[in-house]
Amino acid sequence: MVEPGDELIGAWLRRLGPRGVLRLLAGSGEPPSEVSAERMAGYRSRAAELAPAADLADVEAVGGRFVCPGDREWPRQLDDLGDARPIGLWVRGRPSLRIWALRSVAVVGARACTDYGAHVAATLGAGLAETGWTVVSGAAYGVDGAAHRGALGAGGATVGVLACGVDVAYPRGHAELIGRIAEQGLLVAELPPGGHPTRSRFVLRNRVIAALTRGTVVVEAKYRSGSLVTARQAQKLGRFTMGVPGPVTSGLSAGVHKLLRGEAALVTDAAEVTELVGSIGDLAPEGRGPVVPRDLLDPVSARVLEALPAWTGADPGRIARGACTGYDDALAKLYELQSLGFVERHGERWQLARYPRGSGIDRRGGP
Repeated sequence: MVEPGDELIGAWLRRLGPRGVLRLLAGSGEPPSEVSAERMAGYRSRAAELAPAADLADVEAVGGRFVCPGDREWPRQLDDLGDARPIGLWVRGRPSLRIWALRSVAVVGARACTDYGAHVAATLGAGLAETGWTVVSGAAYGVDGAAHRGALGAGGATVGVLACGVDVAYPRGHAELIGRIAEQGLLVAELPPGGHPTRSRFVLRNRVIAALTRGTVVVEAKYRSGSLVTARQAQKLGRFTMGVPGPVTSGLSAGVHKLLRGEAALVTDAAEVTELVGSIGDLAPEGRGPVVPRDLLDPVSARVLEALPAWTGADPGRIARGACTGYDDALAKLYELQSLGFVERHGERWQLARYPRGSGIDRRGGP
């Protein structure tokens, strides 16, 4: 009878319950003062065309079911939407939506994404799935599809939240992908079987993605992007909001960068995502460059090595002065460095080794 996210109906459901709202919408009495006669006539006109038993039969025929508040499978985090909470959800797939949603992350972004965006989304989807997280997205072209494929490719869990019925493959180019999600994961929709998507329904679908998950990651988005709607809804609900940076010259990353200048967290891989949305101890590994043998030298040895000229040799006295250490200490360290392959001795003079294997030393004077 009503479009997704209708807050007026949500308020009536809260006050009157579903049976009371059904009687109100299907009846012929005077409409409540807060709704116009025209709007009530629209509700009642649609009510006359409904066939709920046929809808239930249609969803059962594709292996689906209807889940509503109060059912064991209902994800209670959706209640955070208040009066905009879905009246119920059509679910297609074998797993429990409530269980899968407890440990889930949304990965959303541009439909016309770049190769970079598709690669990042697929990598995030696979990485999250491999660590036991459910990847939630909208099954659209671009970033959504890449995130789903990454999760499916890793043999993990993924949920597609649709702006149409769960028996409708939209976009048509993703018919195979949507079929794989239904077989291996879950498809979720507010519209009954056969429901078709509209622009407004895509926007309203985003609030379900934001509320269902612990956090939302945006991978590539322009300033005017539905993905930013999802991110802002997640922020409003107190969920984690994250963004993957892109080139500053790319318009497809402009919306993400604007998000990152606000309250969103910058992430680059699945480990950084799970560090934010996971439990205590789910820490991302510390990022650092490669360790070369020179990094393992003690401070005095490092100073002695730095004191050697780049192109010519030097006597121990000069090297000791350059390293700010005593003659004997410098000589001892030079012998140590020789045994490690960093330096060579030529008579009374010492110089950098010609080919210091794995030392990180460039004979021209730099590491």
